[in-house]
Amino acid sequence: METIYQNAELILRYVVEFSTLGLELFGICILVYTALKCFFRWMKKDNAIRLDLAEGIALALEFKLGGEVLRTVIIRDWAELGILGAIIALRAALTLLIHWEIKNEEKRCKE
Repeated sequence: METIYQNAELILRYVVEFSTLGLELFGICILVYTALKCFFRWMKKDNAIRLDLAEGIALALEFKLGGEVLRTVIIRDWAELGILGAIIALRAALTLLIHWEIKNEEKRCKE
């Protein structure tokens, strides 16, 4: 019975680690794609890129935040949990700030 538990825990650890890496990779890809797209629009002197850039950053941060939340499943000691909690709090604060910026930019564009 002990070996079944250990094997299940090992499988869960691998699933969580690969899923976390996948979410982190999606976030990075979204961020790079959005940055390149907005950079080329900026080169064409399109000044209405702030909203698209903020939305892309927010989406990328949400994927990365999902990876951090998933990582909490495999945390074993309090020190790691504290560091992870600080990272999650920072990313959540950044996401809220960016969403606030998006709302302000949408209001500015409508005017």
